[in-house]
Amino acid sequence: MRVIGLVLITAFVVTGSMAFREYDASRRDLVAHSAGLGRVLADTLTAPMIHDDLWRAYEIIRSPQRHQSGEFDTLVADIVVVLDAEFRSFVTTQPTRFPIGINPGLNEDDFNFVRLSMQDDDIGRQRLVEPPQSDNLYMITPVMADGVLLGQLVLGYSRQVFIARLNNHVKRSILVTLLVLAVMLPFSVWWAKMLADPLVTLVEAMKKVAVDLPDPADIPDIPTGDEIGHLAVSFRSMLTDLREKQEIEKQMLVTERLAAVGRLSAGIAHEINNPLGGMLNALSTFRRHGSHDPLTEKTASLLERGLRQIKDTVGALLVEAKVVSHSLTPDDIDDVHILLQSAIEKKSARFLWSNGVGEAVPLSSTLVRQVLLNLLQNAVQAIESGGLIDCKVEVINEHLIIAVENDGGFIPADRLPFLFEPFTTGRAEGNGLGLWVTYQIVQQLGGGLDVDSHPGLTRFVVDLPFPEQS
Repeated sequence: MRVIGLVLITAFVVTGSMAFREYDASRRDLVAHSAGLGRVLADTLTAPMIHDDLWRAYEIIRSPQRHQSGEFDTLVADIVVVLDAEFRSFVTTQPTRFPIGINPGLNEDDFNFVRLSMQDDDIGRQRLVEPPQSDNLYMITPVMADGVLLGQLVLGYSRQVFIARLNNHVKRSILVTLLVLAVMLPFSVWWAKMLADPLVTLVEAMKKVAVDLPDPADIPDIPTGDEIGHLAVSFRSMLTDLREKQEIEKQMLVTERLAAVGRLSAGIAHEINNPLGGMLNALSTFRRHGSHDPLTEKTASLLERGLRQIKDTVGALLVEAKVVSHSLTPDDIDDVHILLQSAIEKKSARFLWSNGVGEAVPLSSTLVRQVLLNLLQNAVQAIESGGLIDCKVEVINEHLIIAVENDGGFIPADRLPFLFEPFTTGRAEGNGLGLWVTYQIVQQLGGGLDVDSHPGLTRFVVDLPFPEQS
């Protein structure tokens, strides 16, 4: 709308300025024409005024009206009066208004002003007189003979002459302007839309930055190469950097929280293990040397099972990376496949398996198998009967990549930040330690663990770099 308004304002300003220029040009033309005509008539009137030849003088002042035509009709004087040296009417084209021998200033307000203007010291020069609040202007030309003033020639013109020309020009200008606007407005609207739409999109995207970073792909591509195009490219680049920074900050927060929970859990586990070991030893001694009545034996067995369950749970929290084991071989990977085969068959699931490890790699076989086993057990628990599990293990650029996918229930987005914390599970079965242990092992091996979950697919990817050779 602003562009359209600017076009309209520009059109009317140009039209107005051209109209006033035409008005000024018309007025200058009239003054120049009347000055030239006045000098010609004044020179011609010299002889008739010397000889007091009224008829000849009348023919002279009537000749311009008889011979002018066409566009110069508008420059014909409405009033022609020849005054003698005493300012009385000598001859005129309107004898009824200005009778011969009468001072016209006595019965005409304009001519009274003209008469007064001719009484100054320089009455021998040509001048333009414009009475105030009058519709006429007058060109006064002295009639001279050998330096003697014989009289004054007064040519009166109506201001309506150039006002009419001005009106005609304004009408033509308005018509041309309207035609130009009829052509320009659709183009202006289209151009304004092409210019404004990307800017509006950018503004709306900028408003969202403080709340939630928009996707850089939502920012329109403006292939114009102008400032707006550069702005869109820069804004998309900024959003990409901000989103990457946001993801890094989220990962750092999760890592710091998990590390804090890990340190706390490890400390608690160590503190529990010491008295727990003592209680199990005491219970074992009691069962070897105490009484053996059925109630006592039943109670002791119940206590032992409970204590051992506590020990197993605590042991899961104490994952140590420095486990003595051989390097990982292809057979170690296939062992996991064999271990899970029975559980997968019970769910009639499709199991896609790909072992891309062709030779031994310098990673702990015990820890890697534990990671793979935990991920596959979670996948088995997540799928429905007849579901799909896809496992791929491969070596890429001295990195062991483990990818486990399933088509079971997906993990909600609000659970992802807490997925690797202990005792966090979204299922009825399990204690939530499998992923916790997996995460601890991956972190201790210097690797990374990524999760992608949406309806129909949950994918865990573990990246374990080979240790540097010393």
